[in-house]
Amino acid sequence: MNRLFFQPHQAGLSKVEAAEHTLRSINPDVQFEVHNYNITTIDNFQHFMDRISKGGLTEGGPVDLVLCCVDNFEARLAINTACNELGQIWMESGVSENAVSGHIQLIKPGETACFACAPPLVVAANIDEKTLKRDGVCAASLPTTMGVVAGLLVQNVLKYLLNFGTVNFYLGYNAMQDFFPTMTMKPNPQCDDKYCRDKQGEFKLKEAAKPKQQLVVEEEEEIVHADNDWGIELMSEVSEEELKAASGPVPDLPEGITVAYTIPIKEPTAGETVEESEQSLDELMAQMKNL
Repeated sequence: MNRLFFQPHQAGLSKVEAAEHTLRSINPDVQFEVHNYNITTIDNFQHFMDRISKGGLTEGGPVDLVLCCVDNFEARLAINTACNELGQIWMESGVSENAVSGHIQLIKPGETACFACAPPLVVAANIDEKTLKRDGVCAASLPTTMGVVAGLLVQNVLKYLLNFGTVNFYLGYNAMQDFFPTMTMKPNPQCDDKYCRDKQGEFKLKEAAKPKQQLVVEEEEEIVHADNDWGIELMSEVSEEELKAASGPVPDLPEGITVAYTIPIKEPTAGETVEESEQSLDELMAQMKNL
């Protein structure tokens, strides 16, 4: 975010304040609500949930969508817990520490996998992610990779809110190969998040209560034409012997080469034969000129 929003004259401001100033100058019609705190603490987490459930444009209503752009697993897990408990749809995004790949993910509690359904290996192995970073060393960062991932996130948000195109449940980005993998992950029945498991049960009951759609098989009506002025006949089935009988001679070909079909020999019919003549070509042409 520092590389996408921060401007030199904003030195001393927090990230959220700098982001608000920059975005407000771009579009002053947008309403901003700034909170500079750690959402993983108990008090701040409760306030964070309150803003999700009551911070919508309608008085006291929930927000339409939550976007996650945090940079550590602990904060993502806090957002995941809050959204699972409230049943709030949200989109998660992130860039890898080597700065050459990233992803976006649409999460619907109970319907798709939440962030805790498939935790990273270091988390599943109970390794503290703080031990992966060395003091005073910043992870690699490329504004271009972050810009691409941010653009993909916003594009997915627009498709979801405005209901057009195909909304991706998971879209990855590999900058080294320009590869964009997509997938949809089902929720994990043994997810560590209790609220995720509860929402899974609610979703199954909701799906079971929906009326089942009966598959209607439409019978094709037989087309019958009483008149056949042109004498057109359709052959529904042709035997292999009939095809051979209608084929012409097969030419001599090198080994390994075959023909797909041959030109049938056309038998002359009555009235199409021409008698042999001993006249020369010049005599025949002179007769044609005199006609």
